[in-house]
Amino acid sequence: MLFNSLEYFIFLPIMFVLYWFVFNKKLKLQNALVLVGSYYFYGLWDWRFLFLIIASTIVDYFVGIMIHKNEDDRNRQKLWLWVSVIFNISLLGFFKYYNFFVDSFVDLFEMLGYSIKSTWTLRIILPVGISFYTFQTMSYSMDIYYKRIKPCQDFLSFATFVAFFPQLVAGPIERASNLLHQITNKRTFNYDQIVSGLKLILWGLFKKMVIADGIAPIVDDIFMNYETYPASTLILGVTLFSFQVYGDFSGYSDIAIGTSKMFGVELMSNFKFPNFSRNVAEYWQRWHISLSTWFRHYIYIPLGGSRVSQGRAIRNICIIFLVSGFWHGANWTFIFWGAFHAVAYVPVYLMGRNTIYKNNVVGENSFFPSFIEIGQLILTFGIVTFSRIFFRSESLTDSFNFIARIFTDFQFVPYEHPNGYRMLDYFILLAAFVLYEYRIRKDERNPFKFKSKVVRFVAYTVVIFTMLLFYDSGFDRSFIYFQF
Repeated sequence: MLFNSLEYFIFLPIMFVLYWFVFNKKLKLQNALVLVGSYYFYGLWDWRFLFLIIASTIVDYFVGIMIHKNEDDRNRQKLWLWVSVIFNISLLGFFKYYNFFVDSFVDLFEMLGYSIKSTWTLRIILPVGISFYTFQTMSYSMDIYYKRIKPCQDFLSFATFVAFFPQLVAGPIERASNLLHQITNKRTFNYDQIVSGLKLILWGLFKKMVIADGIAPIVDDIFMNYETYPASTLILGVTLFSFQVYGDFSGYSDIAIGTSKMFGVELMSNFKFPNFSRNVAEYWQRWHISLSTWFRHYIYIPLGGSRVSQGRAIRNICIIFLVSGFWHGANWTFIFWGAFHAVAYVPVYLMGRNTIYKNNVVGENSFFPSFIEIGQLILTFGIVTFSRIFFRSESLTDSFNFIARIFTDFQFVPYEHPNGYRMLDYFILLAAFVLYEYRIRKDERNPFKFKSKVVRFVAYTVVIFTMLLFYDSGFDRSFIYFQF
């Protein structure tokens, strides 16, 4: 089930009414409703893969208990932790990476001069959300191992934590310390929280349906036919893709966070206006925050983080970005994308500028950014956008050919929209979107933060009207990160 589908707009009100007005007297009934609803939500995609979520839930539920039970025996605790890690990584390894490893093995032998025919590849369907919920359950077992939390003794609550439908298939990847205790404790009806959630849902739908889906046909056309377009069009395509993937994924996160608010649950922020980052380090503090945080807590810090020698710290940074690239997909393009970001990040780290923007935003003390900040924003956006060539291309060959055409066929030819629409309309739309996001850049949880009720009403009206005006590509275009 998609957030931008008619089914969801029937499903959500029914869940809301049952949750607050029928099952509101008992916490267990509420959790049971959410669990059943979450399995139904996921099962509409393919009910056969529910067993993977249930299996991961059962394994980590008992692993957590056994780690805690053996708290006086560190070796046994480590053994049980490895049960969780091996089980979940095995799920990922088979469903997401099996064919990648087989094909890479065959390609390697062909490079060495041996021609072999692969008969080992399988027709494997990638289960939606598997990279998200496996990481979430693994982090639960790791947190118990590191004595950050105690195990949940209520299986119903734990299963609800794993399968919580707003963030099940594309995050945010929640840690038990934030989400699980909200599941185990009684939630209360809060009108302001629910209204806040509805505002986020509206803004998320706008970003998805207007920004992401509105420019998707342009991006698809340019990347599929890049060999026929000049450099100006290719630059336009990858620039628009940056806006598409941001609108698509941050829009999903806004809808997920907003939906959770409607059920009395607060999820972590996953995006904090990354397009206004002043260097690559700040970008990664603002983009897909739940994944960056996961890698930091469970890989980077255990490896020594930045507390080790400079050489080892650089090694740790490179490992994180390579793993991040591999997490995104079973393709060398994603690994190269991760390596590119490692190369871009290391100089920022060496200059000691990787944390200087952690607690402030661009234009902190004035509405307009300084000339230096504008230059930083353009440079950072340019670096990130260039890396998206690898992220979007089907293969490394396509990536390098795409880049080669940018540098060898530089001519300006106006691009004509495949559906005949005026490109000027989209440029005006994106410019207005950037300016509006800059206006609200200090509070990612409140996209309609205006003191005047009239101004808020105008903002709601403009957003809804623009959705009706621009959106015509169907009511159920999938989210990009569902493939991860």
